[in-house]
Amino acid sequence: MQQWDPKQYLAFSDLRRRPARDLLARVPLTRPTHVVDLGCGPGNVTRLLSERWPEAKVTGVDRSPEMLARARAETPNIEWLEADMASWRPPQAVDLIYSNAALHWLEDPAGAMVNYLGWLNPGGVLAVQMPHNQAAPSHTGIAEAVAAMPNARHLMARIHHFPVTEPGVYYDGLKPHVAWLDIWECEYLQVLEGEDAVVEWTKGTALAPLLQAMNAAEKEQFLDLYRARMRAAYPPRADGCTLFPFRRLFIVAGLG
Repeated sequence: MQQWDPKQYLAFSDLRRRPARDLLARVPLTRPTHVVDLGCGPGNVTRLLSERWPEAKVTGVDRSPEMLARARAETPNIEWLEADMASWRPPQAVDLIYSNAALHWLEDPAGAMVNYLGWLNPGGVLAVQMPHNQAAPSHTGIAEAVAAMPNARHLMARIHHFPVTEPGVYYDGLKPHVAWLDIWECEYLQVLEGEDAVVEWTKGTALAPLLQAMNAAEKEQFLDLYRARMRAAYPPRADGCTLFPFRRLFIVAGLG
């Protein structure tokens, strides 16, 4: 099973948390009794749910023991469950299914969202944010760098291809099942600090499964190739910062 590094993921925690806050701001619930955070990672976003609804039961679900260990250590009052969000379901209906930057790891995010609606109480809400940045150099550069390596065929199979599609697909899939639906996209112009900042960003997410499949020599060769591409695509500004545009898809749906 893929291992996650909470420290690497949280290197840009403020920027990663901003879309989570924007998603949470569009959830209209006032007094939910049970809230679930699917793909909660290290729990930094789950804590936002607990702070907004301190009287609710909040459950964070993630398959990474490394991420959950960090979450439990920092916020023991939240229920943390180690489970695969592709197969887990709550024992009883809940009021909010919230998922920030997680469902793009599933094979069929659209089908999963329709399934999640069946977990909700009447009046419940599904709130999802997924990265929609696959066409950006940060992601296309991964395959380009691998293709330049001697063992490209073996490593190409380890690149995760995120199945996030256009907003209309989610509208068509969800609209027949809900009372209301809000879908939008936003491109965040992220200002990153540090050397090879875009590489450090992707090492915490999209690059993780690929790097774990490499030996030390392969990893060094790949990172050299990838860094060169990222420096060309996202050159540092005069102040040393790097501008990293990042597109994200938001979906909030409610039952009657």
